[in-house]
Amino acid sequence: MLDFSVTFIITIINITILFFILRAILFKPVTKFMAERAKTVQDSIDRAEKDKALARKILAEYEDKLKNAEAQAHAILKAARDNAARQSELIVSEGKGEAENIITAARKQIEMERQAALTKFRLEAAALVMAASSKLVSREFSAEDNRRYANMLLEELSRQNLMHKGNN
Repeated sequence: MLDFSVTFIITIINITILFFILRAILFKPVTKFMAERAKTVQDSIDRAEKDKALARKILAEYEDKLKNAEAQAHAILKAARDNAARQSELIVSEGKGEAENIITAARKQIEMERQAALTKFRLEAAALVMAASSKLVSREFSAEDNRRYANMLLEELSRQNLMHKGNN
């Protein structure tokens, strides 16, 4: 039994020495390697989290810029529509003004032509009246008589013309 106990003790001593040797040679480097590996993995995770946060921040900035760009585009379109509406209103009002000016000028021209025609008609009517009067009455009228009869005839013609226009 002694043999067994010495062998047992030597095995225990060998295992203990082997443990310390393996611990110095194998466990410490493996543990150190595992710790470094864990640190590398953690650093990668931390870096990935930072990159992810930065990406979210950049995405949020781009989304804000996109919203601002859309708002600016809407504002520009609204301003362009408003400007176009103002321009069209201005063009329409200028057209109406020009049309009114043309109508007013045409009415003035018509009135002037009517006055000229009326004056010509009065002169011709007076000449006809005087010629007819002188043939009917063989005597000569004085200039004052001619004017008086011509004015009376013209007034009568004007009254008849006004009555005729009033009936239409």
